Amino acid sequence: MSEIDVGLEVNGEQVRARCQPHDTLLALLRYRLGLTGTKEGCGEGECGACTVFMDGEAVDSCLVLAAQCEGRQVTTIEGLGRGWPDGLHPVQKAFMETGAVQCGFCIPGIIMSAADAITRRSDAAREEVRRLVAGNLCRCTGYTKIFDAIELARDRVARGEVRPEA
Repeated sequence: MSEIDVGLEVNGEQVRARCQPHDTLLALLRYRLGLTGTKEGCGEGECGACTVFMDGEAVDSCLVLAAQCEGRQVTTIEGLGRGWPDGLHPVQKAFMETGAVQCGFCIPGIIMSAADAITRRSDAAREEVRRLVAGNLCRCTGYTKIFDAIELARDRVARGEVRPEA
């Protein structure tokens, strides 16, 4: 099978990569570009471990063909903190501070979904936060610390305590 050439922006950098026509964005990120923070959990868009932003929207990268990403902007967990103080997005920082990380496998996808959620709904109550990240599965926790971390980040952003650097 002949390879295709895909050009896209990943974490603020223009990249070109060769891949198979059937390769997913997840495969492109992990195996062609070496960005291993994005995980494959189910390969069917059910667990959220592979969540990234494409053109600012949260997507399951296991469901997007790499060829569909031509000219698109993709942000992975490795690039999420770009432009924030300490190089960490408020959600990343809150996860560290609250001890919300267990084994870590699902955490990149949950952090990406949480960052998307607090951007869209900075006033979301706990039940809404739960609903907004319901597409992300964690097998290690009862989610309590995860929700605590998301709420902490949401509150800090809403109060203007943390902002992207200019």
